Amino acid sequence: MAKVARAWQRMLSGRRLDLLDPTPMDIEIEDIAHGLAFVARWNGQTLGDWPYSVAEHSLLVEEIFARQNLGIASNWRLAALLHDAPEYVIGDMISPVKAAVGPSYGELDLRLTAAIHIRFGLPAVLPVQIKKAIKAADKISAWMEAVHIAGFSTAEADRFFGKPDMALIQQLAIHLRPPAEVRADFTARHNSLIAAIDG
Repeated sequence: MAKVARAWQRMLSGRRLDLLDPTPMDIEIEDIAHGLAFVARWNGQTLGDWPYSVAEHSLLVEEIFARQNLGIASNWRLAALLHDAPEYVIGDMISPVKAAVGPSYGELDLRLTAAIHIRFGLPAVLPVQIKKAIKAADKISAWMEAVHIAGFSTAEADRFFGKPDMALIQQLAIHLRPPAEVRADFTARHNSLIAAIDG
């Protein structure tokens, strides 16, 4: 009898998350915040004494999304904050690696995203317009990261991520901070958005 490969991960909260069949009840914001604060974007190939984490990126994307969509409801801001949440268990794979891995990565990401959304009161699948708006904010963040900390020229960043609104860029900043600090800020932002939704 063939041995079945383990497809779950034990979280620091004590939860056991099945990656192939994730359930909302096994998802905790503290696990997400911790994982994302320790996952480096750009495979760690960034300037500075601290890696640029997915948690830091997520905070920036949520800020950009809110600035581009003034008055948008807090639940959609929460969706923006959590747009890369599955990476707390599957890591941040750069686009060339995702392309090489193929559709199985995307399927895993979708299952985790649905479970995370349901856990925090969001629709399993976001409305198309919200998803597009979050993606637009994500591209602006990627442009900033590429130019300011990942060694890309402005022309390269424009080609890969699109030319952003420079007036908006000038109002924003890239932060490189210790993981514990970013983890705390990510958790606090999540909690404030949940409070705004519930209030």
